[in-house]
Amino acid sequence: MHQRLFGVVSIYGLLIASAMALSVFLCSRQEKRLGLPKDLTYDLALWVIPAGVIGARLYYVAFQWDMYRQNPLSILYIWEGGLAIYGGVIGGALAVFAFSRIRHVPFGTLADMIAPALILSQAIGRWGNFFNGEAYGRLIENPALQWFPLAVNVDGAWHMATFFYESLWDLLGFLVLWLTRKKTTMPGNLFLLYLIWYGLGRALIEGLRTDSLMLGPVRVSQALSILLCLGAAAALLWRRKKKSL
Repeated sequence: MHQRLFGVVSIYGLLIASAMALSVFLCSRQEKRLGLPKDLTYDLALWVIPAGVIGARLYYVAFQWDMYRQNPLSILYIWEGGLAIYGGVIGGALAVFAFSRIRHVPFGTLADMIAPALILSQAIGRWGNFFNGEAYGRLIENPALQWFPLAVNVDGAWHMATFFYESLWDLLGFLVLWLTRKKTTMPGNLFLLYLIWYGLGRALIEGLRTDSLMLGPVRVSQALSILLCLGAAAALLWRRKKKSL
């Protein structure tokens, strides 16, 4: 189901657009504190948003190619859902790296500026899955547990509301990052903390879903979450050890 506001505007698309606008606003509020040029955020957004959307779509299509094989034009119908968060993060990160090299701005500083806004936008974007009837979990047969937001009704059957679990986890992650942003002085550390927080939650919640992107028997996003979480934790510990030497 792809619900629309007033029968015209895709609620999924509206939520994604709202999340992007809020992210740009939050990032622009951090420029002065991070010593970045005024309005750099708006220039960066012109790189990151398109790259993030393209990356999110290509990541999803790559692991769901059978859905698009007969009608490749449907790849463009992003308002119907099918944006993979990790693809967006990868595409956005590549755009940030390229932007940092061209504009001679530290990548770590830009990544730290984006991290809180990114996880907040993910918390908002997950509600698009609710309106599209996707990203839900295993079947819940116990009537005592068939209530929202613990569960969500999909075509008459109650399933784990995994989209809500992740949205709540991301919202808590935003609060953690936002409250610690001024205490994290080494560029890049806040982004590493984002990878740890998001990766841990995603790895656990992904295991509950019934519509995971698969590569053989492996849940792709779960495996990637574990790798990013462990890698970011190792990098954070190494940086702290190196700083103390």
